[in-house]
Amino acid sequence: MKYLALIYSAESDEPPYGSPEFDAYMAAYRATNETYARDKVMVVGEALTDVATATTVRVRNGKVETMDGPFAETKEQLGGFYLLDCENLDDAIRYAAMIPTAKHGSVEVRPVMTFG
Repeated sequence: MKYLALIYSAESDEPPYGSPEFDAYMAAYRATNETYARDKVMVVGEALTDVATATTVRVRNGKVETMDGPFAETKEQLGGFYLLDCENLDDAIRYAAMIPTAKHGSVEVRPVMTFG
Protein backbone atom coordinates (compact mmCIF):
# COMPACT_ATOMS: atom_id res chain seq x y z
CA MET A 1 0.00 0.00 0.00
CA LYS A 2 1.19 3.52 -0.69
CA TYR A 3 1.57 6.07 2.10
CA LEU A 4 2.34 9.77 1.76
CA ALA A 5 4.73 11.14 4.38
CA LEU A 6 4.21 14.92 4.51
CA ILE A 7 7.12 16.75 6.13
CA TYR A 8 6.29 19.84 8.20
CA SER A 9 8.61 22.20 10.03
CA ALA A 10 9.12 25.84 10.86
CA GLU A 11 11.65 27.19 8.38
CA SER A 12 13.33 29.04 11.25
CA ASP A 13 14.07 25.70 12.97
CA GLU A 14 16.10 24.35 10.07
CA PRO A 15 19.86 24.90 9.85
CA PRO A 16 21.00 27.73 7.57
CA TYR A 17 21.98 26.77 4.04
CA GLY A 18 25.75 26.39 3.65
CA SER A 19 26.43 25.89 7.36
CA PRO A 20 28.12 22.75 8.76
CA GLU A 21 24.79 21.97 10.46
CA PHE A 22 23.02 22.12 7.11
CA ASP A 23 25.58 19.75 5.58
CA ALA A 24 24.98 17.26 8.42
CA TYR A 25 21.21 17.65 7.99
CA MET A 26 21.46 16.89 4.27
CA ALA A 27 23.76 13.93 4.98
CA ALA A 28 21.02 12.53 7.24
CA TYR A 29 18.52 12.92 4.39
CA ARG A 30 20.90 11.15 1.98
CA ALA A 31 21.23 8.28 4.46
CA THR A 32 17.44 8.07 4.77
CA ASN A 33 17.11 8.01 0.96
CA GLU A 34 19.70 5.22 0.77
CA THR A 35 17.73 3.17 3.33
CA TYR A 36 14.51 3.71 1.40
CA ALA A 37 16.22 2.68 -1.87
CA ARG A 38 17.80 -0.39 -0.27
CA ASP A 39 14.45 -1.46 1.22
CA LYS A 40 12.63 -0.58 -2.04
CA VAL A 41 9.95 1.49 -0.31
CA MET A 42 10.46 4.93 -1.87
CA VAL A 43 8.29 5.68 -4.89
CA VAL A 44 9.31 9.37 -4.97
CA GLY A 45 10.49 12.06 -2.57
CA GLU A 46 10.89 15.77 -3.15
CA ALA A 47 11.63 18.92 -1.20
CA LEU A 48 9.60 22.07 -1.76
CA THR A 49 10.90 25.61 -2.15
CA ASP A 50 10.26 27.95 0.78
CA VAL A 51 6.76 29.14 1.61
CA ALA A 52 7.42 32.59 0.16
CA THR A 53 7.09 30.97 -3.30
CA ALA A 54 3.70 29.35 -2.56
CA THR A 55 0.44 30.38 -4.19
CA THR A 56 -2.88 29.21 -2.77
CA VAL A 57 -5.66 28.65 -5.32
CA ARG A 58 -9.38 28.61 -4.57
CA VAL A 59 -12.44 28.56 -6.78
CA ARG A 60 -15.40 30.45 -5.32
CA ASN A 61 -18.64 30.95 -7.24
CA GLY A 62 -16.90 29.81 -10.43
CA LYS A 63 -14.13 32.40 -10.07
CA VAL A 64 -10.48 31.48 -9.55
CA GLU A 65 -8.90 33.30 -6.62
CA THR A 66 -5.20 33.24 -5.81
CA MET A 67 -3.33 34.29 -2.71
CA ASP A 68 0.42 34.59 -2.26
CA GLY A 69 1.81 32.20 0.32
CA PRO A 70 0.45 29.10 1.95
CA PHE A 71 -3.11 29.03 3.23
CA ALA A 72 -2.36 27.68 6.68
CA GLU A 73 -1.43 30.28 9.28
CA THR A 74 0.74 27.99 11.35
CA LYS A 75 4.32 27.88 12.53
CA GLU A 76 5.05 24.65 10.66
CA GLN A 77 4.77 24.57 6.88
CA LEU A 78 4.83 21.72 4.38
CA GLY A 79 8.44 21.41 3.22
CA GLY A 80 8.49 18.16 1.28
CA PHE A 81 7.16 14.66 0.99
CA TYR A 82 7.92 11.03 0.36
CA LEU A 83 5.58 8.59 -1.33
CA LEU A 84 6.35 5.23 0.26
CA ASP A 85 5.16 1.78 -0.74
CA CYS A 86 4.93 -0.21 2.51
CA GLU A 87 3.28 -3.40 3.68
CA ASN A 88 1.24 -1.63 6.37
CA LEU A 89 0.85 1.51 8.47
CA ASP A 90 3.33 0.31 11.09
CA ASP A 91 6.05 0.03 8.42
CA ALA A 92 5.13 3.44 7.00
CA ILE A 93 5.42 4.98 10.48
CA ARG A 94 8.79 3.28 11.03
CA TYR A 95 10.13 4.72 7.78
CA ALA A 96 8.59 8.17 8.43
CA ALA A 97 10.39 8.29 11.79
CA MET A 98 13.70 8.09 9.86
CA ILE A 99 13.03 11.46 8.18
CA PRO A 100 15.47 13.94 9.79
CA THR A 101 12.85 16.72 10.07
CA ALA A 102 10.82 14.51 12.45
CA LYS A 103 13.37 15.50 15.11
CA HIS A 104 12.31 19.17 15.09
CA GLY A 105 9.11 19.21 13.02
CA SER A 106 6.49 16.60 12.24
CA VAL A 107 5.75 14.03 9.58
CA GLU A 108 2.13 13.27 8.74
CA VAL A 109 1.59 9.75 7.33
CA ARG A 110 -1.53 9.16 5.27
CA PRO A 111 -2.64 6.20 3.14
CA VAL A 112 -3.09 7.01 -0.54
CA MET A 113 -6.50 6.15 -1.94
CA THR A 114 -6.59 3.86 -4.95
CA PHE A 115 -9.39 4.27 -7.43
CA GLY A 116 -10.48 1.70 -9.97
